[in-house]
Amino acid sequence: MSAAAEEADEISTMVANESTTTTDEKCASCGIPAGGEENAKLKNCTACRLVKYCGVVCQRNHRPQHKRACKKRAAELNDELLFKQPESTHLGDCPICLLPIPLHAAKDPGRYNKLMCCSKLVCFGCSHANLLREEEARLRPACPFCRTKLPETKEEGFLYEMKRVQANDPVALLHAGIRRFDAGDYSTAFGYWEKAAELGDVESHFRLSVAYSDDEGRCAEKDMKKFIHHSEQAAI
Repeated sequence: MSAAAEEADEISTMVANESTTTTDEKCASCGIPAGGEENAKLKNCTACRLVKYCGVVCQRNHRPQHKRACKKRAAELNDELLFKQPESTHLGDCPICLLPIPLHAAKDPGRYNKLMCCSKLVCFGCSHANLLREEEARLRPACPFCRTKLPETKEEGFLYEMKRVQANDPVALLHAGIRRFDAGDYSTAFGYWEKAAELGDVESHFRLSVAYSDDEGRCAEKDMKKFIHHSEQAAI
């Protein structure tokens, strides 16, 4: 048997053994059972979720034995996420009718409206239905989702959006970053995208990946590891 095959077999055995440990609900390091005399509360290894530990000390002591199997399973979990077919696009669903918003929505403002007051993307059908309701009842124009009065000027719309930025709305942070980038303020744009990415915004991850692969280094120093990381997060 080759060295690579032996190593793969050894890791498979370690994974099998650790899976048994998880099923038995024991600490993988000291063997203390969950809820036993010591009333131990076991926590999963956050990287691989194969084993459980009763505390940080046991997790640290078990690390040399667990490291290889942990890395292998963590990579498998990451690949499962990376190559899984998503249920919808990163744009999600219309928050009113709950129909999926297609990818071309961002390039078709006539069919989908991004609302500055609440950062929601609403389909044209729901926007039109709201407009008819307002005309019939002689109501002032308002957001079809949050009912906030619509901005009458670009300046007022900007103030609405900045309120969402201050509230750490990831969509507002993304668009504020785009606006600052287009104005040549690359460092501020990068800061907005970093914050939005931390909050789970997919497009911000994509824009960070572009920033880290930029030969000109306008937003950040070129870093291919971070480029790959943010590319994968955008794909997931």
